[in-house]
Amino acid sequence: MTGRHSDRAAATPILELEGVNKSFGAVHVLKDVSLRVFAGEVMALVGDNGAGKSTLVKTIAGLHGVDSGDIRFDGKPAHLAGPRGASELGIEVVYQDLSLCENLDIVENMFLGREKRTRAGLLDEHAMEGMAAETLASLSVRTVTSLRQPVASLSGGQRQTVAIAKAVLWNNKIVVLDEPTAALGVAQTEQVLALVRRLAERGLGVLLISHNISDVLAVADRISVLYLGRRAAELQASATSQQHVIHLMTTGQHLVASTMENRS
Repeated sequence: MTGRHSDRAAATPILELEGVNKSFGAVHVLKDVSLRVFAGEVMALVGDNGAGKSTLVKTIAGLHGVDSGDIRFDGKPAHLAGPRGASELGIEVVYQDLSLCENLDIVENMFLGREKRTRAGLLDEHAMEGMAAETLASLSVRTVTSLRQPVASLSGGQRQTVAIAKAVLWNNKIVVLDEPTAALGVAQTEQVLALVRRLAERGLGVLLISHNISDVLAVADRISVLYLGRRAAELQASATSQQHVIHLMTTGQHLVASTMENRS
């Protein structure tokens, strides 16, 4: 099941934020923000600089607590007690810097801090390599020629692929992708966007943060637009246009219907 064709009316979101507020001193960064992410869909989060995207992502990642509002995971109240708490629930965030160690190979990066060991306490290289290969194969990744390549030798697209595969290795339910196509070439961007869709096709909920509206419209099911800390709109990607999304990002207001460019 993919998000593009599924009926959300009776479904329970994997992740739901309702009326979330967050301030830093006198600065009210998030103002009654609500967001829902369903299994098998790509929800895009867009907004201009200062809209509150980074703060919202860090809230979902457990880095920031909320001042007020509700967070639910699989329909149950959730308290995101730090990054470990978010990870234990099933939320994994792939930040723009990817957090990969260039001197380690692909397998070592995918299991960094979560290494598998034999009964004798030694690293179980065979098991880790097998799990890494299985994960990449399940995502139809064909751009990596060797699991033992040092990350330093990989292209930007390959590094993004490794970071995403690392995020889904542990059976997470939500993957948050922070600007996954930033600084990538055209071919590498297409590969990463195809991988984003495959995550949703596997039944994961994907929260995509991006400034590239063309990329968003290419892969997203729904789009949530933030403007100065508030949710300006939630849109069906198939029923909006780049012009409309950009207008919402910069003004917080819908375009007059007659000026919209409807997408088929």
